[in-house]
Amino acid sequence: MNEVFEELRTALYSVWHRRWLALAVAWVVCILGWLVVAMIPNTYESKSRIYVEVDDILTETTVGGVGNGKQEIMKVRQTLASSVNLEKVIQSTKLGEEIQDRSQMEAAIEKLSKDVEVSSEEDNLFELTASVGEGDYSDAENAALSRDVVQKLIDIFREENITGNDRKIADSIIFLDEQLAERKLELETAEQKRLAFESQYPELIGGSTTLATKIQQARTELRGIDGDLAGAQSALAAVEGQLASTPPTISSGFTPAAQESGARAALSRAQAQLAQLRGRGLTDNHPDVVSSRRQVAILKRQAAGEKAPTATTNTQPNPAYSSLIAIKADRQANVQAMNASRAALQSEVAGLMASQATEPEVAAQANRISRDYEVLKKNYDDLLNNREEIRLIGDVETNQSAFKFDVIDPPVVPRKPAAPNRPLLLFGVLFIGLGAGAGAAFAMSQMRSTFSTTAKLERSMDLPVIGVISMTMKEAGRALQAKRLKQWAGATAALVGVFVILLVIEFVQVGAVA
Repeated sequence: MNEVFEELRTALYSVWHRRWLALAVAWVVCILGWLVVAMIPNTYESKSRIYVEVDDILTETTVGGVGNGKQEIMKVRQTLASSVNLEKVIQSTKLGEEIQDRSQMEAAIEKLSKDVEVSSEEDNLFELTASVGEGDYSDAENAALSRDVVQKLIDIFREENITGNDRKIADSIIFLDEQLAERKLELETAEQKRLAFESQYPELIGGSTTLATKIQQARTELRGIDGDLAGAQSALAAVEGQLASTPPTISSGFTPAAQESGARAALSRAQAQLAQLRGRGLTDNHPDVVSSRRQVAILKRQAAGEKAPTATTNTQPNPAYSSLIAIKADRQANVQAMNASRAALQSEVAGLMASQATEPEVAAQANRISRDYEVLKKNYDDLLNNREEIRLIGDVETNQSAFKFDVIDPPVVPRKPAAPNRPLLLFGVLFIGLGAGAGAAFAMSQMRSTFSTTAKLERSMDLPVIGVISMTMKEAGRALQAKRLKQWAGATAALVGVFVILLVIEFVQVGAVA
């Protein structure tokens, strides 16, 4: 421990013995260091907090989820400080005054991208920070420029995402209108070509696919007519059978008393009723016909046991027979009409099949014309639907924008620089200067073969020191020594005074900017 203490005393004595060298080195280091610190421009930082809300129920439900919140928030993070936006900021502020070519612009964008930071405090809350410290500008200009950078980024974002949407939608509608006009002309040309072909080949309207469909439809319709014709012929045969069993006339001429009380009169009425039922087209299995036939059979047995009336009998036309004749004529006409339709369909099927077999090239041309027309029509309809959807989106965003953009903390001109911490740097330079001076003095003492204490001399020579001769100075020497000490103290105080003056200047400059 004593040796360490002795070494410390030796070092202090060496520095003190060469204190003027230490002070000179300290002055040189401090002056140079303070000049470097003075050349470092102040960096001013401006901040702003913005709130972006994209949850819009009307937009999401009307246009199919255009305002997807998570996607739009991600878009804000990616585009708020993008290179394109930073280039617009440089061009619209003082940062772009000295830029002459693209390489300078790219360098300025790269530098500004490091000075601009976008941080997300919450999902919808963003903090935008810009730091500006250009050596070519004054502190006041740097402070104002940091505020301008943040404000310009906010303005660009608002313009692109709110005002810019209307312009983009309008441009899209104009583009779609131009495309629709071109597609309309192409569609009209295709329609004229299709009409000319159809007027020449009406059976091939729609192409070979439509021709096959027509053949299939005609065959299906023919099978239906065959079924209806079979039913009509069966109904005609049933009427003819009923007509064969129905007498054309019925007897009449009984006396009133006989007609009112005799079984023969009742039998005549029952037979007339049965004829009317058959005239209505009812078959023998119908319940009413079965009941009438039973009644007629009973009355016939009763009439057989009665005495024949003495009065003469007369005949008259049977109304049931007349009705059956009319029904037969109607059903014969129906059968003839169905036969005519069947013959026409058979002829049509034969013609369609002949066209399909004898004109393959014409059918292929019909296919091309029909296909081209359908493609053009589909493209035209799709463009028309897209234009209406985009127009609807524009109407929704005009009435209620998907973005709700609020500036919670607007950017302001900073009053104090954010960097560097100049007072701390000045003090650090002073500390380094004093340390450098002491180090230089100590190094110089180590280069000289002198001994500061007797103990060091004994260790170095490995010989005992018998005694020490003290230096004795006269009065004039002591006065000169005191004077030089005062001069050294004054020079040291001057160094500290320069440090204090620099601190005062720094605070005054900061206050002037504020």
